[in-house]
Amino acid sequence: MNFSNLTKFLLAIIIVFTTSCAALKPKKVDLRKIPVDANERARKNVDEGRGFALNSIGRSSGTNYEFSTSNPLWRASLETIDFIPMATVDYSGGIIITDWYTDNNNSDSYKITIRFLSNEIQANSIKIIVHNKKCRADLTCAVQEIDSKIKFELQKTILAKAAQFKLDSENSKK
Repeated sequence: MNFSNLTKFLLAIIIVFTTSCAALKPKKVDLRKIPVDANERARKNVDEGRGFALNSIGRSSGTNYEFSTSNPLWRASLETIDFIPMATVDYSGGIIITDWYTDNNNSDSYKITIRFLSNEIQANSIKIIVHNKKCRADLTCAVQEIDSKIKFELQKTILAKAAQFKLDSENSKK
């Protein structure tokens, strides 16, 4: 290490320590605003959202978390394209992207992207994009989005399965 690099390294360490130490300084608190009684202090922390109360465990806070297994559209999509290797599956982002898939009958490869626009089981709730990759003998490939019957068959199959999943779920609740 030459002198210039050593200087830069030491300067970087000094900057890191001085900026990180500033974050460790305790913030100033007005003791007149903090209750003396421990129970009052705990209640104030819970009210401000800085803690939790044991009697609030199990109570609904109004938030409805829906897991991917309870979403019939999501389940139907995964089940429909489960024979293709997946590249990205992100429930919170609402997207499924497959890896390139080549049918044994031809040399074309296909990649499917499914975007979830809503949880409702209807045609405009999902957007399906199919890409086709054609490679020539010299290994140059061309990729393009296609509007083929694959796209419409996938959408029809996914919606039919999702409707069946929803119907089965409602019947099992009865």
